[in-house]
Amino acid sequence: MRFCKMNGAGNDFIIINNREERLSHDLFPAIAKVLCHRRLSIGADGLMVVEEPSQGGDYRMLFYNADGSAGEMCGNGARCICRYGYEKGLAGPVQRVETPSGLVTGQRIDQRSYRIRLTDPTVIRLDYPVEASHRFLSCSYIELGNPGLPHASVPIQGLSGMDQDQLRDLGRQLRWSPAFPKGANINFYEVTGPDQVTELTYERGVEDFTYACGTGTGATVLALTLKGLVSGEDVHVTVPGGLLRVTIDRDCGQVKAIWLTGPTNFVCEGEVMDEELQL
Repeated sequence: MRFCKMNGAGNDFIIINNREERLSHDLFPAIAKVLCHRRLSIGADGLMVVEEPSQGGDYRMLFYNADGSAGEMCGNGARCICRYGYEKGLAGPVQRVETPSGLVTGQRIDQRSYRIRLTDPTVIRLDYPVEASHRFLSCSYIELGNPGLPHASVPIQGLSGMDQDQLRDLGRQLRWSPAFPKGANINFYEVTGPDQVTELTYERGVEDFTYACGTGTGATVLALTLKGLVSGEDVHVTVPGGLLRVTIDRDCGQVKAIWLTGPTNFVCEGEVMDEELQL
C-alpha cells in the first residue's frame, strides 16, 4: 500500500489514494488507528483517503482521526489534499473536493500555499456559556458543513503564557461536555492586535492539542467577525505550527464564504510495511 505524508501548518496527515489501492472502506478506521500512532508507526493527526467523485467534484476526500473515528471534514487536510491532487494530476489549480460535510473549493496560490473555501456554517451560537472546572466559560459554538463539524471557541487572556497541562485538562473537559452532544473541537484564542489572533486547539479524535486546526481557525474568526472583534478581512491567526489567514465574505450581513489560506508541506512518500496491519 502506497502512502504520502503531508502537513499544513504542522497539522499532519497520511494520504492513501484509494482510486489505486481499492481497499474496502471498512478497513480505514483500523488503518488510521495503526498508522497514525506516533511511536509505533508513521504518526499523524489523521488519515485522508482519495476516492472517486460521486457528485461532480474532481475527487472525494474521506477523513479519519488518529483514533480511527470518521471526521466530517478537515481544513488543513483539505489544503494539503488540494496540493496533492494538483501535483498528482487529479485536478487543475482550481479544485472541487467532495467531503462528507459538503463540497470544498481549493485554489493554488503558489507551490506551497493553498486557499480553500471551508464548508458553510450550519449552526452559529455566539453566546454559548459552558460549565467546566466549576465555573461557566464564555464561548461561541459553530458547526461547519452538513453534517456539521462542531467547534467551540473559548477566549483565554494570556493564552501564550498559560500552563499547558492546566489548559489541556480544561480542553478535555470541554471536549466531552454534555453541552456538545457530538463532542467538539475546543479552540482557545486571544485577540492580540488588530486582525491578529493567537489560537490553540484541543481536537477531538486526536484527544490532545494539535499544531493547527483549519476548520477551528475558520470557526473562531467567523465568531470574532460576527462579534465585531476583527474585520474578517485577511485575519492573521498564529498557531503552534505557523500562520493561517482567514477571510469572511459577507453580503448584507449574511455569511457567504469562509476562506482559509496557509502553507502545505510534502514530507515523504513510500510503501507501508507496518506488520500490525491486518489487510
